[in-house]
Amino acid sequence: MQGTTLLINLAGAVALLLWGTHMISGGVLRGFGTALRNWLGRHLGNRWLALLAGLGVTGLLQSATATSMMAASFTASGALGLAPALAVMLGANIGTTLVVQLLSFDTSLLAPLALLAGLVLFRLRDEPRPQSVGQCLIGLGLMLLALGMLGQSLERIEGSAVFAAVVRGLQGDPLIALLLATLLTWACHSSVAVVLLVASLTGTDLVALPTALALVLGANLGGALPALGVARTPVARRLPLGNLLVRLLGCLLVLPLLLPLAKLAAPFGAAAVVYFHTAFNLVLALLVIGFTGPLAALLVRLLPDEPEPDDPGMPQYLDEAGLEVANIGLANATREALRLADMALLMLRRTTGLIERPDSAAVSEIRSQDQSLDQLSAAIRAYLADIGQDGMSDGDADRAQEILLFAINIEHVGDLVANSLLPLVMRKAGRGRAFSAFELEQVLPLHAAVDESLHLAISAFMREDLAAAQRLLARKALLRRLESNASREHFRRLREDRTTWVEAGDLFQRMLRDYRRIHYHVTALAYPMLERNGLHEGQRRPSAQSRTDEARQGAEGA
Repeated sequence: MQGTTLLINLAGAVALLLWGTHMISGGVLRGFGTALRNWLGRHLGNRWLALLAGLGVTGLLQSATATSMMAASFTASGALGLAPALAVMLGANIGTTLVVQLLSFDTSLLAPLALLAGLVLFRLRDEPRPQSVGQCLIGLGLMLLALGMLGQSLERIEGSAVFAAVVRGLQGDPLIALLLATLLTWACHSSVAVVLLVASLTGTDLVALPTALALVLGANLGGALPALGVARTPVARRLPLGNLLVRLLGCLLVLPLLLPLAKLAAPFGAAAVVYFHTAFNLVLALLVIGFTGPLAALLVRLLPDEPEPDDPGMPQYLDEAGLEVANIGLANATREALRLADMALLMLRRTTGLIERPDSAAVSEIRSQDQSLDQLSAAIRAYLADIGQDGMSDGDADRAQEILLFAINIEHVGDLVANSLLPLVMRKAGRGRAFSAFELEQVLPLHAAVDESLHLAISAFMREDLAAAQRLLARKALLRRLESNASREHFRRLREDRTTWVEAGDLFQRMLRDYRRIHYHVTALAYPMLERNGLHEGQRRPSAQSRTDEARQGAEGA
């Protein structure tokens, strides 16, 4: 039972180490993720600068895996080129070695200080960024405590006959040691934890230095697997595959040289494991940095772009890597929401075009587009629900709500076009009565106004443009005036011409109402941004109940 207890303590120490790493990564991304993403998008044109950026970001996140997922998401979305992204990963690999070196020192006093400072900062400051810094300090304290527990467990496990037998089985077989460390690192999602574990084992003389160096190679190789495992598209797999190939090449080159390298590193004792980890990644980065361009070209040939999906309702940018990093996931959802708006805009234009040139084949295509729009909207909503499970900053939460409301209102626009406006247009065409010149003169300006408002809504949403949102809201008066004038003029003509077909007049009035209802949902896209800035109609913020009533009125066409 003593051996089982020791293994449980060892596993708990590793779990606490991983959780501390996760807290630091989540705190940095929650408090500074958007600014970090914007900076990376603007400053990574140079490969050396990209390498330094990868090193710095990994130092902040305490995890090359998090950096890899972030860079892979940038690459998949087109925000970052593949060649500089490969340089970022070279820097991230070096960054993990610095984290290992920092945590390898005696930090027993630093752990309680970090926990205390983090708790005070987290509890006393009710602001996102101070709370994020507090979370990072708590995570650092937990990591340091985990390292202390790890050392104590290893001191007690040294005399275990079972563990000694397992370790002895690795001696003299560096390939098996490499594969074992690869699997362990993949399971832990942290090369930092595995390298620190190997260093501790070496310090207690449980593992010979050549075997320890092979385990370090395996930790480097296994650290590239988690990001590759979560990639779901060929474009998203390019960067993690490139990182894996680079590390695999380094392992193949160094594996035959382990014995002479162990002799050179022997005077450093257990610290040789940490120094070897740093030297391996540093030399590998210097060797590969000049070949990121050809490597990127090779990866593109190995993993070509997928053909455009036949079903436009299938999402193209909602990759799972963005779920771990809130601001990246929100950027992915924004791109899909813009696709949603393009689909609704095309449906509206084609439906209005049927007024002048009826086409029965176009009707089924518009209805099919509405089904795709509903499918894509559901995918966006589900994706937003999964982003940032560990919490988001207030700004990211506001943006997520804006994207959600944008998708819902655009879906309502598509439903109104396909299920109400389109049947009215086709019903009149089915009666064999073309739209009169008067009706065209009234309907087409309404369509043009709705079309322009939708473009303005897309611009305001994409650029988070407050001025555009205010102009969009002001256009409600224009639509009301156009609809009112058309309705009044139509009734005047009915009174003058008693032979006018009553049902045709009813269809025309219902079409006017549908354009107004569509425009209501378009202008509703301005509300979240205006409310976030303390503005609304009449320079006031409505209550939740008033917004609910207003939404019900818009849905009913009131």
